Amino acid sequence: MKRISVLGSTGSIGTQTLDIIKHSPGKFKAAALSCGKRTELLERQIESFSPEAVSVADEKEAVRIQKKYRNLEVFWGREGLKTLAALEGCHTVVNGLMGMIGLEPTVAAAEKGKDIAFANKETLVAGGEAVMKAVRENGARLLPVDSEHSALFQCLRKERREDVRRLVLTASGGPFRGYTRRQLEGVTLKEALSHPNWSMGKKITVDSATMMNKGLEVIEARWLFDMPFEKIDVVIHPESVLHSAVEYTDGSVIGQMGAADMRIPIAYALSYPKRLDLSGLVKRLDFFSVGKMTFCQVDREVFKTVDMAYEAGRRGGSWPVALNGANEVLAEAFLEERISFTDIQDTLERVMNEHVPEYGLDIEGIIEEDMRIREKVRNMI
Repeated sequence: MKRISVLGSTGSIGTQTLDIIKHSPGKFKAAALSCGKRTELLERQIESFSPEAVSVADEKEAVRIQKKYRNLEVFWGREGLKTLAALEGCHTVVNGLMGMIGLEPTVAAAEKGKDIAFANKETLVAGGEAVMKAVRENGARLLPVDSEHSALFQCLRKERREDVRRLVLTASGGPFRGYTRRQLEGVTLKEALSHPNWSMGKKITVDSATMMNKGLEVIEARWLFDMPFEKIDVVIHPESVLHSAVEYTDGSVIGQMGAADMRIPIAYALSYPKRLDLSGLVKRLDFFSVGKMTFCQVDREVFKTVDMAYEAGRRGGSWPVALNGANEVLAEAFLEERISFTDIQDTLERVMNEHVPEYGLDIEGIIEEDMRIREKVRNMI
């Protein structure tokens, strides 16, 4: 039985991971769980899955939970996440955390040589070089959970890197595909959170609406697959049936298709290199219901975030840190309805134009730069 540490167990990725564990008796054990503020849901998960250890954001909540569950190891804060990531006896760490808080636990898991089912793209965007170094040096495996990167991972299996012409990341285009700049100025939070195809957390749904999510995924793909930006393309595919594809030098294109259900790539990361039988849990792809698949280019004049990400990734150093940190603050402000939808992109442009880069940052340096950027952006809005 594979023992799993689920970081972010109360979030979208975490709850779907637990769905898979529940669906696959005898294959997995949820040995450790972590959450931020949703401790009521965490307690229900404790009752259902009987983990050996948990971690929460707040020390007072940790004390309360420890009193209630005497036989449970309870941790808290950043150190708690790192402890669960490196927990002895856990084969796999599911990183379903949102944002830069996932950086240190990812490195901690990598340093222990664990399999990391990875959905925390912000960590690779900001700290890709440091994370991949820890993965390589300790024999860890980074198994992508994002549907697009899972698709690429599957399409690249047993193929030679030198035979790859390009990676093709598909994007639905979000709820505002086809909108003009003027139309975007009037969109509401409710509209931005209405993704046409995927059920995801609020922050990533906002990122999908601005197309920043795809920009971040470009940088993530660069690190995961050691591929230059010139060989990574983005294509709009509104139906979200082809999750991504790889074009090879002989003209062949290998793609991965399936229902728009995050439990499919999560299950593949948990069971790799085998596949789980998800019958009764996820819908099969019905080709006749799909009918057709369409593709078009990103409107880079309206959605400038994609090119911002390419540019930040190419420049390296602290440029991606600045892009990611600023975007997290702005997405949060939009979710709290303190700024408009178009303020996100406009402020990002200003931040990137004013950024003074740093190079050669270690993990602590990345965290410090991230905190500095966030404070700057908070003062701008």
